[in-house]
Amino acid sequence: MSTQSKTNGVVAERLAQVRALMSRERIDAYLVPSADPHLSEYLPGYWQGRQWLSGFHGSVGTLIITQSFAGLWADSRYWEQATKELAGSGIELVKLMSGQPGPLDWLAEKATSKSVVAVDGAVLAVASARTLAARLYERGASLRTDFDLLTELWLDRPGLPTNAIYQHLPPQASVSRGDKLAKLRQALQERGADWHFIATLDDIAWLFNLRGADVSYNPVFISFALIGPQRISLFVDSVKVDAELRQALEGEGITLVEYTNVASALRDVPADARLLIDPTRVTCGLLDHLKAEVRLVEGLNPTTLFKSQKSDADVQHIRQAMEQDGAALCEFFAWLETTQGKEPVSELSVDLHLGQARARRPGYVSPSFATIAGFNANGAMPHYRATEREHAQIEGDGLLLIDSGGQYLGGTTDITRMVPIGTPSTEQKRDCTRVLKGVIALSRAHFPRGIASPLLDAIARAPIWAEGIDYGHGTGHGVGYFLNVHEGPQVIAYQAVAAPQTGMLPGMITSIEPGTYRPGRWGVRIENLVLAVDAGKTEFGEFLKFETLTLCPIDTRCLEVSLLAQDERDWLNAYHAQVNKRLSPLLQGPALEWLRTRTVAV
Repeated sequence: MSTQSKTNGVVAERLAQVRALMSRERIDAYLVPSADPHLSEYLPGYWQGRQWLSGFHGSVGTLIITQSFAGLWADSRYWEQATKELAGSGIELVKLMSGQPGPLDWLAEKATSKSVVAVDGAVLAVASARTLAARLYERGASLRTDFDLLTELWLDRPGLPTNAIYQHLPPQASVSRGDKLAKLRQALQERGADWHFIATLDDIAWLFNLRGADVSYNPVFISFALIGPQRISLFVDSVKVDAELRQALEGEGITLVEYTNVASALRDVPADARLLIDPTRVTCGLLDHLKAEVRLVEGLNPTTLFKSQKSDADVQHIRQAMEQDGAALCEFFAWLETTQGKEPVSELSVDLHLGQARARRPGYVSPSFATIAGFNANGAMPHYRATEREHAQIEGDGLLLIDSGGQYLGGTTDITRMVPIGTPSTEQKRDCTRVLKGVIALSRAHFPRGIASPLLDAIARAPIWAEGIDYGHGTGHGVGYFLNVHEGPQVIAYQAVAAPQTGMLPGMITSIEPGTYRPGRWGVRIENLVLAVDAGKTEFGEFLKFETLTLCPIDTRCLEVSLLAQDERDWLNAYHAQVNKRLSPLLQGPALEWLRTRTVAV
């Protein structure tokens, strides 16, 4: 019997146990999101219940279980992976597609009078809970949020992480905790609030100039923060804080409280409090502890917008981090090019050697996400991850897609490059060229300050749409400052809601990463990070443009250069000239030679 068959046999057993509990509790449908009380993208083991129940290892997906059906909702990034991992488990893959019901819509549509839908309220956002509860109420059904069935079933559930918390210090931390807290209090006053509760880990890490290692790839720590008129409380496991850090924080008026005491602290918020919360970033289970009289002031966490706009000092550190990252990539690509054909190279060895190259660079801390190294057909899965059990050897002809990034004390990187293996086909080169056209189009765009960022998506897609091709993911996501590689509030994706808080502002760092995916054959994606900067003021208002931050050659051997217009060639040549100028001082030997060869004008 295969390992996958054994795994899915276990999944089927767990589904049976879930259904038995549902019968006991008179629950008709159970919802398991990919979430924790902090609504994080990457989850500690304790909160990976969806993965434990389903056997699906993708980072995003929603599981719904009824007595007669089990379905996992996932977007196009995960369809191939989910198909493999769910086979024989009794769980159906439900493909998230535009115009088709999402998991919450499905629950509402299937609900009947007096049916009960349950979810662990600790991991469901307030906004989502309200929407679902209202839809169910219309059908005569109800939502139950007080039951985590995993506590009864998951007997070997991992504990919460206990990694040490450390300070993010100057010069990289260019604004003090005191100044950040003062700015936050001013924002609270402007919004008519006197209290503020924060559950999102990146907001907390940024606000307090602290970092940790509780979550894979993101240098954050499990915590909550409660800011009151007279007191600032930071809820963390006390074993994570050494005496020196405790003294520093308490000396600045920050009270450290045990992480598990957050419920009682929320119950103690005065009845006349005006509490600012972000309903999309706080779970309903947490707010259930508040007194009914507490007035909620709802809106975006002020820190989310503050940290999205990097200061001039931050940007200087980010530029330096990009130089070090680019130099590491040059060393890696030089190794890859000289090694091909001489010794076996696999997707796993790509991951290993790229990580080693980054680790040699000053200020490097960790990867910013799991490296995606996909050769030919594996590159067609946008979130592919090579494993010891399943990976490809890099040999023959085709394209190797490498999407990777690093966490540095002075910034967070995320880059995707295409590598030719042997002789890529004409069609493969055309795909690469078309995607590059999309990158160039958006990289050169000028746009009004404050424009809803989802509206920029079409600029990158236009050259790709022009040939009847599209891709299933967004074009860009915000990036943190030595924080999460995926941060808002901005997002470049037509699928996203063009809300006011998504407005593009100076200092925001965003990815540009259009793609083309041909399942079973190959995938193409080219990605740079860009910084929104001022582009001048006219009688029509203020305008912004992008400065490209990422520094690494775009391999022209993957391109059909004749398909580039002259202005596109000019952009590519100017970009390569800048890459060569800034990376050359950091390189020597084969890496420097590789850089110079790959930045020759076309």
